[in-house]
Amino acid sequence: MAFWLFKEEPSHFNFTDLERSGEAAWDGVKNALALIHLRAVRPGDRVLLYQTGKEKAVVGEMKATAAKDGVVTVKPVRRLHRSVTLAEIKTQPICQTWELVRNSRLSVMPVPEAIWTWITSTAQTA
Repeated sequence: MAFWLFKEEPSHFNFTDLERSGEAAWDGVKNALALIHLRAVRPGDRVLLYQTGKEKAVVGEMKATAAKDGVVTVKPVRRLHRSVTLAEIKTQPICQTWELVRNSRLSVMPVPEAIWTWITSTAQTA
């Protein structure tokens, strides 16, 4: 199992939309590197949903249920207890070399396990 982060503008698609629909197809990725990452996602992989725009935060966890030809189907796992903001992420030494911090325009990226653990545990705090 691998860990990923998918970014989306909340006015286009947000975690509430995913909860309502029960699943969604993730496609339309144009950036070459992001598309390489999207094509590497496999069923069973876990995915963090990062909302761009004004929010700039990780808000929920999803699971990939299918993957084919640059389209990944995801279903909701859980809404995070609290969002983990980009500002918080940037303060963490373990995140300094992560693509989210270094290449803010990338819409799909791997999440190193240590960062996944930090984000999901941080999201559980008040």
